Amino acid sequence: MISYQTDGVKMPAIRRRDISAWIKAVAATYGKRVGDIGYIFCNDDKILEVNRQYLQHDYYTDIITFDYSDDALLTGRQDTIAGDLFISLDTVRTNAEQQGTTYDEELHRVIIHGILHLCGINDKGPGEREVMEAEENKALKLLNKLIRQ
Repeated sequence: MISYQTDGVKMPAIRRRDISAWIKAVAATYGKRVGDIGYIFCNDDKILEVNRQYLQHDYYTDIITFDYSDDALLTGRQDTIAGDLFISLDTVRTNAEQQGTTYDEELHRVIIHGILHLCGINDKGPGEREVMEAEENKALKLLNKLIRQ
């Protein structure tokens, strides 16, 4: 199940049913099923608090992904992804402005970024950022196809 919640912000104008179908389709391309995924849309203050409390990082970010897929392994579902994804709408807006893209496109990119992490795509090591960006772009193309249908 995919849930969408807010903490200190207004719910972004996303078509939840379409976004959920897209997330499941992207996960399926990696041979994964979607278990319990929780999106928490928040502001910069909240994401900084989460970053400090759980990761001991003292900076703002657009997304923090907590991977609970190991819990799914305990239930015998090796192909199931699960997790909580905190997204700062403030940082999404700033990033969209800095990168010359729309807020909606950047929000979609961040939404799927966390799912790609849960599917095993990393972005911290040498060359990994480019792989992540390529996978994000493929996923965004899929979203555009799904929405047009």
